[in-house]
Amino acid sequence: VWNRLPGASRAQDFVARHNSAAEQAEAETGIPAAFILSQAAHESGWGQREIKNADGSSSHNVFGIKAGASWKGAVTEVTTTEYVNGQPQKVKAKFRAYATPEDAFRDYASLIKNSPRYAKVVEQGGTAQGFAVNLQRAGYATDPAYAAKLGRVINTTLRLQRTLTA
Repeated sequence: VWNRLPGASRAQDFVARHNSAAEQAEAETGIPAAFILSQAAHESGWGQREIKNADGSSSHNVFGIKAGASWKGAVTEVTTTEYVNGQPQKVKAKFRAYATPEDAFRDYASLIKNSPRYAKVVEQGGTAQGFAVNLQRAGYATDPAYAAKLGRVINTTLRLQRTLTA
């Protein structure tokens, strides 16, 4: 069935490629690997919309994590869509850049686990609904439909993970 869906092989490849890193992030946060993978898939369009460095190489930032003032690592600046008062606007923003995708998953786990802003995400991260809704409430993304969109990707990811073990 999955082979007949548009982009299914891309999604399957994304899940297979990042499943191990997501499992490591699960061990750190307690949030199911499928939910973490889903967020990376949603943010990066199953790896098709990765944030690029100025030289065109991948920043490996599959989570769309911005580089705030406290970030001491590499950064890249790109145009992104942010929602202001419910309206999409194009803005320039600095994002974290990583040497590898695994570094991105490790940093994501640290951010989610250690930031008070995301405490409810970790506390209620055992259900897809709790994870998605609390990420949106914590301000992870400005898209007012973020939780609903992420919920749909979680359902797809869970099905794809089952095909890996079948």
